[in-house]
Amino acid sequence: MSYVDLYSSGTHRRNLAHFASIATLAAVDGAINTEEKKLLDRFANKLDITDAEYQEVMKSEIKYPINPPVSSEERLERLFDLFRIIFVDHNIDEEERTLITKYAIGLGYRSESANLIIKRSIDIFSGKIDFEDYLYLLKH
Repeated sequence: MSYVDLYSSGTHRRNLAHFASIATLAAVDGAINTEEKKLLDRFANKLDITDAEYQEVMKSEIKYPINPPVSSEERLERLFDLFRIIFVDHNIDEEERTLITKYAIGLGYRSESANLIIKRSIDIFSGKIDFEDYLYLLKH
């Protein structure tokens, strides 16, 4: 097996684990609704998840461990993806918040940092940002 094959399979495994985490979050509040299914389909396509892998993940979402990325930006991107899944229904319930907090800690954030990132993300996704944050986001 070549070095490229090793890297590709490692990347695919991380993508599969990330997809499984996203599927877990989508299913945490019960059955996956139509909007969540559409978003899962898009993530599966984006992450190069095969139909067989998709079906397997949907059978048992929790069997894949969290593989934390090295860079802070990649960790935030994963959290962003998960917040998009959660806020498809424009709401975050306590189970989803608990799960995303555990996921953030699994990604390598300390508990205090995870709670702060999640609080700010909820504010942003629910539209409860103040003017200074709004201005900052528009300028950067």
